[in-house]
Amino acid sequence: MADILKWTADLSIGIELIDDQHRRIVEFINRLNEARETADKKAVGDVLAGLSDYTLSHFGFEEAAMKAARFAGLAQHRRGHERFARQLAEFGHRYALGEEVDAELLDTLNKWLLNHIKREDHEYMDVVKAALSPQQLAQILADLAPWPAAASG
Repeated sequence: MADILKWTADLSIGIELIDDQHRRIVEFINRLNEARETADKKAVGDVLAGLSDYTLSHFGFEEAAMKAARFAGLAQHRRGHERFARQLAEFGHRYALGEEVDAELLDTLNKWLLNHIKREDHEYMDVVKAALSPQQLAQILADLAPWPAAASG
């Protein structure tokens, strides 16, 4: 199966740890597409659960980095994270009730990820890069352990 979304340089925000996390979210999106194309309902549920856990951890890391960098827009960014987390939870609920959510979820994820990276994350990237070294970011990540497993396919 061909990937529905490929990581490209324009998706990079220039913070390697966050770019790595975004790449893993792209992997989840591609796994979801594969599950949709093969009509594998169990795989859709597995991807949805893994993606939800991973995304919440990613949001926690971004927010911890923004807080450490004293990013003024943290509260607004957090609200965006909370809205998306509610959307994922709603997809999970609908899936649990037997509704086919894969096509709508895939569309939502594609739109969200591109907006999240290209618009929302670009709002804080310069502040975080100026305030925190890669070592400080790695320590923030370590402090948030354990980290959920990445997509595997």
